[in-house]
Amino acid sequence: MKVVMDLATTLKSQAVPTDIREVGINPDYWYPLDWSTQLKPGQVKPAAVWQQSLALYRDESGVAHVLEDRCPHRGVELHRGKVQGNYLACAYHGWTFDGTDGHCEGIPYLSADQKLPCASVRSYPVRERYGLIWVFPGDPSLADQCPLPHVAEYDSDEWLMVPITAEFAAHFSICNENAMDVFHGFLHEELQGWFDPTLLELKATDSSVFAKYNVSYKGHLAKFLGLCERADEVTTLPISIHYRYPHYASSLEGVSSVYLMRLPVDLDKSRSFALFFFKLNLPKWLIRLLHPLLSAVVQRFMLRKFLDQDIEMMESEQRKYSSDPDRRFVEINPAIIALQRVIVRQYEQFVQQSKQSSDIPSLSRQASVSRSPASLSAASLPETETETMV
Repeated sequence: MKVVMDLATTLKSQAVPTDIREVGINPDYWYPLDWSTQLKPGQVKPAAVWQQSLALYRDESGVAHVLEDRCPHRGVELHRGKVQGNYLACAYHGWTFDGTDGHCEGIPYLSADQKLPCASVRSYPVRERYGLIWVFPGDPSLADQCPLPHVAEYDSDEWLMVPITAEFAAHFSICNENAMDVFHGFLHEELQGWFDPTLLELKATDSSVFAKYNVSYKGHLAKFLGLCERADEVTTLPISIHYRYPHYASSLEGVSSVYLMRLPVDLDKSRSFALFFFKLNLPKWLIRLLHPLLSAVVQRFMLRKFLDQDIEMMESEQRKYSSDPDRRFVEINPAIIALQRVIVRQYEQFVQQSKQSSDIPSLSRQASVSRSPASLSAASLPETETETMV
């Protein structure tokens, strides 16, 4: 039974718990590593998810695999090796490993009748969907129980899809707060961004936050996106943001949607794989015909400009935190407080389950920070619930 909490939409003032900038992830979810088109058959490349170094490769039959980026022989990084059929061979001595189960399948300098050593490397569940390669860095027995995010518009020809990748020199909590915080439209005013936002509705569970805002638009960009008929006309529309740990989905009343697939990399490094969908006032056949051109134009001349402004602010926030971790700041958006509670609860849930099973993955290194993230409890964040619903 999932309990949904109705939350108050106003909050006078609340000190931001700075330790949120050091909390770890719950690895028992699917995380994106790369776009499928960026990994060719026979190619191997390095990747990482929350302090776990990975070797990502596509075998010669086209199947993607993820292994721990460390050979069990000498500890050499496996991403420096090469693909041999369905296996990945270490660059140092040529030991080969099966991407499915991580077992050593061959050593070139041993005779055919010589027994292989009991050596293996950790392998990870992998899926490909929405043009992305996904990895499950947690308990592999839970992978089949955990669904990938649902992207309803992906297979529809009614939408123009624009993929975009971003890298942030910031903790994933900072990136997540940026996506939930509609009040920062002031930052984008020179790009004809939104204005006069109002938080209308806020709900939360232990793994999600739903926020609904009213926002106003004006200008040529708003007209191009079909938000208004004239550039000098002000249009107010509701925007819904749904954070389902650890990813986002937001919708602007059937006009546009965005899915942000988050990849926490380290304490001060994150990546995001975004899918933007737009309903343009053009015939479907024309959208299909011009899709590559339209996608490139929208990404370069619209989305990238907004994103660059956001990245500048997020990285500035991270730099100031890193220079003075004990400095306290003030937050008045209850959606941000609700988001922080979910992030902390999910990490606590993983830690508690790991302790109960006495099987914390050796590669997770979830508590390898100087200031223990476990010291931040969800209970230390303010409760603003006004009603409980089932």
